[in-house]
Amino acid sequence: MLSSTISSLNFPARTKLSSPNPAIFPPNYNLVPFCTENMASSPFSGGLINSRVDSPIAICCKNASVDSANSGFSTLMEYMGKGGVDVGDDLVLLFGHLEYASKKIAALVASPFNSSLNNDVAIGNTGISSDRDKPKPLDIVSNEIILSSLRNSGKVAVMASEEDECPVWITDDGPFVVVMDPLDGSRNIDASIPTGTIFGIYRRLVEIDHLPVEEKALLNCLQSGSKLVAAAYVLYSSATILCASFGSGTHAFTLDHTTGDFLMTHPNINIPPRGQIYSVNDARYFDWPEGLRQYIDTIRQGKGQHPKKYSARYICSLVADFHRTLLYGGVAMNPRNHLRLVYEANPLSFLVEKAGGRGSDGKNRILSIQPVKLHQRLPLFLGSWEDIEELQSYGDVQQKVNPGYDV
Repeated sequence: MLSSTISSLNFPARTKLSSPNPAIFPPNYNLVPFCTENMASSPFSGGLINSRVDSPIAICCKNASVDSANSGFSTLMEYMGKGGVDVGDDLVLLFGHLEYASKKIAALVASPFNSSLNNDVAIGNTGISSDRDKPKPLDIVSNEIILSSLRNSGKVAVMASEEDECPVWITDDGPFVVVMDPLDGSRNIDASIPTGTIFGIYRRLVEIDHLPVEEKALLNCLQSGSKLVAAAYVLYSSATILCASFGSGTHAFTLDHTTGDFLMTHPNINIPPRGQIYSVNDARYFDWPEGLRQYIDTIRQGKGQHPKKYSARYICSLVADFHRTLLYGGVAMNPRNHLRLVYEANPLSFLVEKAGGRGSDGKNRILSIQPVKLHQRLPLFLGSWEDIEELQSYGDVQQKVNPGYDV
């Protein structure tokens, strides 16, 4: 039974802080299970006071009437494990290490000392041709943190990262393939704008194990998005949120800093069938094709299929813009050949589809596109089903003029 083996899995050890400054760190809570009733009896009723209290996130969830009782889960590990979606020990162990890496990155991007990395980290040749997209020091450090965690898990055969020119072969018998963008939006960190990490997870193609390492590494990473077994993003913002899907629903877990656990705060996210927000860089309006300009002009005047006027919200951080769209509906887009199919478009399209939305390049379903290059770029439109359907009805919505990259 998965529940009987979960405690024996080799999860990374939690980091303990020694002598925390009480002026900086919150008090230590003796926690009860997430969103359960506090069993403390009132001193006025003659009973003893039970010192166990809910964590702040659990208290907030009670106030927000989160249906944790019906979901039956509390932490990400519990959801994946006992009585949950039964993803298997290997994937549970892998996500335990991804959790650990995400918490280290969250601490790194929030550190007042991360700017010093600009002078301390040497950036070599990563195969990225655009100066604007050259990796920042924090990208490199985040990449190394995740690679180390994947190695330690023993469950990953090959990893491909946006920061590396070629895939990294890790172990011959690892059951999984991981593709990732280790730190999306890192150029915004100095302005304290949200950033994020994106993961996609596939099964290793055992039928090509006989091929040379470089060849099988590349082919494993060029699987169609329809073959994803799991995908996730981690948002580093006012809260650290890990949003994941294992093929059945999309769920978000918020990091509780008092326990170090990711607690389920958004079970079974369902993106509204239509939103009232569009997210795109309006400054490029005059480079857009006629179809896209007509679509944006129409919806913001309230003359589209939805009678209300749309509002614009644009952070220029893909994970942050996507997270808002997933919760509130609408459409988040980059009409240029800018975003990478393997590391960004496929995992996020998987997540939005499992939440009832759509991922498109303006013409085709993202998850049906077969990658042909590791760093292949394309336009990306993510959001509510009806909004994407209406956008595609305008035909020419992919920007070809001044794309910023070779098309």
